Amino acid sequence: MFCPRCASNQSDEIKFCTSCGANLQVVREVLEQPGKKFDWGDTWMAEMFMSGDAAEMRKLEMERRMGITPEVKRYREIKAGVIVSSIGVGLAIFLFVFMQGIIQNVGPDAAEILTCLWIAGIIPFMIGLALIINGLVVSKKLVEIAERNEERAKPLEEGVSPRGLRAANTSEFIPAGMSVTEQTTRHLSNSGKKVDK
Repeated sequence: MFCPRCASNQSDEIKFCTSCGANLQVVREVLEQPGKKFDWGDTWMAEMFMSGDAAEMRKLEMERRMGITPEVKRYREIKAGVIVSSIGVGLAIFLFVFMQGIIQNVGPDAAEILTCLWIAGIIPFMIGLALIINGLVVSKKLVEIAERNEERAKPLEEGVSPRGLRAANTSEFIPAGMSVTEQTTRHLSNSGKKVDK
């Protein structure tokens, strides 16, 4: 076998090139697959040249295949908000305690600045709070819109019938209080008696 990396001749039984270490087993498998051509559309290079809309559609399709629904995204957003808010509270507490220890060793001008440094923990807390509110309010509306669009896109075979008149059921009969033959025989028996008179 010819090694594609170092151009040396190798035995057909070995898995790796003795000169450069290339995986010859993989090369054999690729060569044995008939008719399969390389598709540049399946590579990361294709994603670089996609338009914004095509990239967004591909991203949505990938999320759909992985089972990431708008409801899952909403819960993840709320979860991220809780985590970021907790980090903000933890950071504020840490800075407050840490700065109290440093204040004892600095002058009064620096102490005044250091006592307010714990406020930096408010930034991640507010970001987390915004994520929670967005997940509870805004994303809920987006989930409802996505569910409505999904229901509209469902084909009729999946069970949701359109509003309007239902199709006629030819196997459905209105129950009659009597039989057709029963009334005929009664009529014949009554008509026979009348003739005898």
